[in-house]
Order: sequence, then structure tokens, then C-alpha cells
Amino acid sequence: MAAPGRRLLRRRQELHLHHQFHNRTHYPWAHVTASGTNPDIRRGRNVVYSLHAHLVFTPTYRRKVFTDEILRRCEDIMIEMCDSFAATLVEFNGEHDHVHLLVHHPPKAALSTLVNSLKGVSARLPRKEFPVHIRRYLWGGHFWSPSYFAASCGGAPLSIIKEYIENQKRPG
Repeated sequence: MAAPGRRLLRRRQELHLHHQFHNRTHYPWAHVTASGTNPDIRRGRNVVYSLHAHLVFTPTYRRKVFTDEILRRCEDIMIEMCDSFAATLVEFNGEHDHVHLLVHHPPKAALSTLVNSLKGVSARLPRKEFPVHIRRYLWGGHFWSPSYFAASCGGAPLSIIKEYIENQKRPG
């Protein structure tokens, strides 16, 4: 049996976690913050969500194809594609040989489908609009490498969520 002091400390930690979890100022999935409505929280018919993905795409063979002008055009294309999926391109940037995207997407939009559409349209249009420049770096039918990086991001740290779930009062 734990010492009374340790038991009390553990209970205080549990209460603090419980309070933090249900206090709507600490967690992004809470629908209201101290300053008003949280813009990261979206609602669907049967869902409240906040899904963010960090994506990284590279051109075939990681060729250094991007210029500032091509990156600006890719960003415009990706904004339009995200809109068609009811998603939001929160941030976009890149270097000569890769691009980073931060996308806020709904649960109904499968991330792989969104990625395929983003890569498909953003490969086709720049090839049409910057043919001479792109042909110098890329030949054949592929613009993007078939692979990509995707990571979920935002929200509470996993350790906090794990501890909160562990401390649920399970019926006996």
C-alpha cells in the first residue's frame, strides 16, 4: 500500500489532469477558449474535430526544381485543392528540392486521397506553366516522388493523453 503522502500527491495529480482535460483553455479540442471560439475546432454533423497534418513532398530524384515563382504557384494550387476537400492550407513553404505543408483537414477527407490530389494537380499545372524550366530538371512523366512524409500534429502531448486515459475511473 502506498504511503498516505504519495497517495495524496497522486490524487492531486489526477485531479489536476482531470481539471486540465476538462478546462477548455488547455486543449485544442475544447470548443471554447478564454478568448472565445477556438478557430482550430471545427464541427461536422456528428463530429467535433481538430486534425492537422504536416506533409513533405519531394520532386522525383529530389531535383532542385523549385524557384520562388514555382513555389508561389504550387501554394496557390494547393490552397484551391484543399478548399475542394473542405480542408485549409494553414502554412506552406519550401526550398529548392522539397515543400512543406500544414493542412487542417476534416475527418471525412482521407489523408492519402488528399495527398494524391494535392500532388496530382500541383504536378500537372506547373509542368504546363513552366515547361522549359521544369524540363531542365525533370523528364519523363513524373514530377513528385511517389513517397511523402506525413505526421499528425497539434493537441496535447501524447504522454498527457496517455496518462489521462490510464486514470479514467473504470467501473468495478
